[in-house]
Amino acid sequence: MIIAAADGSALGNPGPAGWAWYVSDDCWAAGGWPRATNNQGELTAVLELFRATAHLDDELLVQCDSQYVINSVTKWMAGWKRKGWRKADGAPVLNRELLEQLDAELAGRRYRFEWVRGHVGHPMNEAADERARAVAEAYRRGGDIPSGPGWAGGCEPATAAASAALPAGSAASEPAVPAASALADRATEDAALFDFDEPEADWRTLSLELTTEEHTRLVERARAAGQTPEEFLRGLI
Repeated sequence: MIIAAADGSALGNPGPAGWAWYVSDDCWAAGGWPRATNNQGELTAVLELFRATAHLDDELLVQCDSQYVINSVTKWMAGWKRKGWRKADGAPVLNRELLEQLDAELAGRRYRFEWVRGHVGHPMNEAADERARAVAEAYRRGGDIPSGPGWAGGCEPATAAASAALPAGSAASEPAVPAASALADRATEDAALFDFDEPEADWRTLSLELTTEEHTRLVERARAAGQTPEEFLRGLI
């Protein structure tokens, strides 16, 4: 199994942005744009990870702190495709081009997603986040873009590289996470402030009443994602 983290970063959202996937210090890649959104960075990180490993038959465990990406792949994409890449309210799905490319890369692949909380010291997630943010910062300053070695000699064999990337006692030594199709079964209140399925009914307005604690959590998670609370909620919905 290949264990890799994928993350994106946008300064301003939209603004200078970067993406990165990380297996080890010898096996990672990054890129970005002068202006993009955080969700575009998150999606591209996963897309480029699948492209980089397309020549391998190993199962891919993707550690990701974006529930937007995980839900898009495991919950919403099938419905969006049936509706012609439109949401239940008829509005076009955002980031369709990236989602279609990711959908094509997923075909025939063995993979799992594992949600990890961002910005809490998870070693793989932090490594990917640091590299994605470094690209965003480079675009903001006009400096050289740190693109990484890619899937070079340091990545082989895949299983050894993945194991070496995590210290003992970390997520790699824990019991295997469930397959992507079962990811929703393990969601807890602590794993997400809101975790909506793509709605089937036609609706246009959603009203929410939050306690002071819930509002604080929303603001903290939005700040960690580099978004306003409103943008963060729209991404979840």
